[in-house]
This record gives sequence, C-alpha cells and structure tokens, in this order.
Amino acid sequence: MENQLFKVVLNHSDEIVRLWMDEVYKNREKDYTATISNELFESTNREFVNVIFSSIENHGQTNGIENFAERLIYLGWPLSYLTDGMQVFRRVTVHYILKQLDAIDVEMCMEIISGVDHWIDPIINQLVNEYSGSWEHTVSLQKLALQELSAPLIPVMDNITIMPLIGTIDTERAKLIMENLLNGVIKHRADVVLIDITGVPVVDTMVAHHIIQAAEAVRLIGSTCILVGIRPEIAQTIVNLGINLEKFPTKSSLKRGIETALELTNSKIVSISDNQQGIEEILDSLDRERGK
Repeated sequence: MENQLFKVVLNHSDEIVRLWMDEVYKNREKDYTATISNELFESTNREFVNVIFSSIENHGQTNGIENFAERLIYLGWPLSYLTDGMQVFRRVTVHYILKQLDAIDVEMCMEIISGVDHWIDPIINQLVNEYSGSWEHTVSLQKLALQELSAPLIPVMDNITIMPLIGTIDTERAKLIMENLLNGVIKHRADVVLIDITGVPVVDTMVAHHIIQAAEAVRLIGSTCILVGIRPEIAQTIVNLGINLEKFPTKSSLKRGIETALELTNSKIVSISDNQQGIEEILDSLDRERGK
C-alpha cells in the first residue's frame, strides 16, 4: 500500500505542489509572512516543497533539511512556518490521494492517512530538531557577543578608565564585571576607575552588593573606584535600603566623576585659550626682561 501511495504522490507531484502553494498563500494573510515580498515568499516555498519531496524520495535522509532550517533562521522566519507548512502538505496530500481512488472504505482511508503520516512525521521531527539546534547555536553565539560588550572598561586618559554599565545586573553579569574590572585596571595601569550606572534601571540590595564588592576589589589592588551616574531616584532607593556606600566616592554625573578623578591623579584639563594666554604672558615677561 505504501509503495502505491508513493507512486501516486510522485506521479502527481506538480498538482500536489500547486494545491499546497494555494493553501499556503491563503494562510499568508493571517500571519507575519504578509509583510514579506512575493518573490522571497515564493522562492522560499519552492525550496521548502523541494526539501519535502527530496526527503520523501530518500526516506527522510537528506542534507537539504539542515541547510533549509539554517537559512530560515538567518532570514528570521519562525518555526511555525515549517510546522504549519508540513501540516498543510499532509492535508493536501491525503485529500488528493483519496480523490484518485474510486472505491475506498474506512480501512483503506485509515491506511492512506497512516501511510502519509509515516512520511510526514519524520520530516517534521527533523525540521524541528535542526531548527532548534541551529537556533540554540545562534543564541549561544549572540550571548557570548553580548557578554563581551556587557562590561567594557574604556581608558579615557592617562591612569583613568571608565566602565559604563547598561541594563540589569544579575549574578552572572556581576562576575563578568568583576573580572573585566580587575583585569582592565592592571592592563591599563589605572589609578582611578569610574563605574557609570546611568544606564542601570534599578539598583537594589543585590546590585549594590556587587558594586561594593567590585569597588573593594579595585581598592585592594591599589586603585580608587568612583561610582557615578547616581540619579535622584537611585539615591533615594539606596538610602531607603540602608546601603552603605561610604567606602568609595560617589558622584551624580560622569562629568563630576572625571573632575574628581583628575584631582586624585594630580591632573587637569587646560583649554587652548588658557594655554595660549599663558604663552603670551610668558613672552611678554621675556620682552620686559630684555627691555631692562
């Protein structure tokens, strides 16, 4: 029976594909694929149905499924496109086979449905597995990339570095902050480190504890840590929670933090106009000396 079904499907593949495409286009109006260009949608559907028939012909063994799933992830297509498309193919195929047979009974009908399921289910399972595996791999790579950017230490001038923090700080990220902070202080030979929490939405007891630990670790290796970007609502939260930040300086803005860092490193910023004025005063003084 299965061989007979196989021949019917392959011999009438063009008609089955046409019916499948019609159903997919009808469903398109109900999902996000309505925003995709007609050219891309049609080419993707053609590739999809080729993968299905290739898998049926090779009894579920084909590399096309893996490549197709990876391409869909790259394009941002959802998993539902695969599963819905396979269910439509199952339904269209069963209906078409039933129309080709003149005399059928309940038992034969069940055999046809079972035979089609025997082809379709393994393809669905493989597509889902390949899609999920590729997606997990993509997410893991993105997670690593985000971790590299989540706690950067930026040298801004001699002996002064800044660590801007953005987003929520959890335990895992706090460990990364600590590692980057200590390694960066040694690498850049920083005397002062400014931790900017302007982009941290909430500072609770746990976040404050992690920041205090980081500041204490920096102090132990001979540098000073300044906490900057403390907004009024953050300051109120810190006071209400009874968090003690007396062990290291705090400033409301990055500008004030840099001013303090310059004082601690015996440095200052001199404007060009002030510098030019100073040079002119020296030259006038030399002229007066010559005049004497």
